[in-house]
Amino acid sequence: PAVTGAVAALLFLLLWRRRRAGGAGRVCVAVLGDLGRSPRMQYHALALARHGREVALLGYLQTRPHRDVLHSENIRLVPVAELRGLRVGPKLFQYILKVLVQSVQLLYTLLRIDQPSYILLQQNPPGLPSIAVAWVAGLWWGSKLIIDWHNYGYSIMSLSHGRNHPLVLIAKWYEKLFGRFSDYNLCVTDAMKKDLWVNFKIKAVTLYDKPASYFKETPLDLQHNLYVKLAKDYEPFKPRYYRAVNPSADRSAFTERDGKSGDVVKTRGRPALLISSTSWTGWESVFFFIVLSSPDYERFITEGAKLPALVCVITGKGPLKDYYNGLIQNLHLKHIQICTPWLEAEDYPLLLGSADLGVCLHKSSSGLDLPMKVVDMFGCCLPVCAIHFECLHELVKHNENGLIFRDSKELAEQLKMLFLDFPALEGKLHSFRENLRASRQLRWDQSWDQIVLPLLGNKE
Repeated sequence: PAVTGAVAALLFLLLWRRRRAGGAGRVCVAVLGDLGRSPRMQYHALALARHGREVALLGYLQTRPHRDVLHSENIRLVPVAELRGLRVGPKLFQYILKVLVQSVQLLYTLLRIDQPSYILLQQNPPGLPSIAVAWVAGLWWGSKLIIDWHNYGYSIMSLSHGRNHPLVLIAKWYEKLFGRFSDYNLCVTDAMKKDLWVNFKIKAVTLYDKPASYFKETPLDLQHNLYVKLAKDYEPFKPRYYRAVNPSADRSAFTERDGKSGDVVKTRGRPALLISSTSWTGWESVFFFIVLSSPDYERFITEGAKLPALVCVITGKGPLKDYYNGLIQNLHLKHIQICTPWLEAEDYPLLLGSADLGVCLHKSSSGLDLPMKVVDMFGCCLPVCAIHFECLHELVKHNENGLIFRDSKELAEQLKMLFLDFPALEGKLHSFRENLRASRQLRWDQSWDQIVLPLLGNKE
C-alpha cells in the first residue's frame, strides 16, 4: 500500500505539473547518440531555431556538429557523457546495468534544462531507455513528446541476437507500449507509417529525409581546392603525372589550375570518383562489395573496355576502420585506388557535389527506413547505385535517378555500363544527373515547414 500510494502521488504530481505547463517557446531535441552523426536531428534543431524557438540539443559530443548548429544563437548544446567500461559480470547483466545507468543519466540531464514545451526524441536505437525517460521528463515538465521514428531498436538488436531472443522480444514490447504515450509521431517512409499503425497502433506523419541547402553541385574552383587539400594526406588525390606544358599550374588527380589565367579545368584521362560511406562497425558490406566487384572491373579493362581508373572514397568513422585499412593496403589493384578519409562536416557536401557516382550499401534491419546518405547524394545531383531492400523504391527510381543491384557481380556490371567511354557527356550516368537536376526536389526547410510546423502551432 505504501509503494502504491507513493507511485500514485508521483503520478498525480507529474500530471499536475503537466496541466500547469506554459508555452515558453523552448524545444528539447534529444539524441541518445553522437550529435555530429545525427544530421536529421541537427536539421530539426536548425529548423526550430529558424522559427525563433530556443533549442536544447542533447546528446553525445563525439563528433563536431555542423557549423550552422554551433553558430546558431537559438541552439544550446547539452552534452551527455557516453558510458564506457561497464564490463562487470555476464553480458546480460552488463546490458541491464547500462540501461539503468543511462536512464538515470538521461533523466537527470533532461530535468536540468529549462522547461521545454516539446521534447523531440530521435528513435533510432537505442529505444531503451530513451522513450520511457523522455515520457517521464515530459510529464514532469508538462511537455509534449514527439518521437521521430528512424528505425526500430528491436529490429537492430535482432541482427545479433535473433528475432526470438528474450531481449529482442522485450525491446519490441517496450517500443510498442511507450511509443503509444507520445503526443505526435514522425517517420521516414510511408512503409514505416503503415507498419507503425498496423503493428503498434501508432499514428505517424511521414517526414522524408531531404537534403539541406548546402548539399548541391560543387563549382569547379571549389572542387579543385578540395582535391588539393585532400592530396596533402591521401595519395589517390595527388596528380598522376607531371606535364611539361604549364609547369606553373597546380594540380590534383582530377583538376588543374593554370598559373597564368587562373582557370580550373578537369584533367584529361582523369579517374572517375566514386564515393560511399560506412560506420566501420562489424561486417562491413561497403568494403566487401567494393572489393569483391573490383576484380571484375579490372578484368573489363584488361579485356579492352574503355573504362577509367577508379578512385573509391569510403568516408566515415568507426572502431574497425584501422583494421579494414590494413586489409586495403594488402590489396593489389592496378586500376582502382581506395582511400578512407574522415571529412569535416563542411567538406562532406563539397565532396559529394564533386563525385561522379555514389554507392550505397545500406540494408535496413526493419526494411522500413531509407538511407540518408542517398538523400544527400541526390541533393548534390549525384547518381547512385544502391543495394536492394524492401522500400528503397520510395527513394531510388531504377533507371531514372540511379540503379539498384543485388550482389557484387551486378554492381560491377553497372559500373562498367555507367563508366563506359567516361567522361563523355552522354549515356546513363549523364541522363541520371540531368534527371536529378530537373526534379527540383523539396529541400529540408520547405518539407519541415509543411509537415512539422503545423504540429507545433503558430504560437506556443
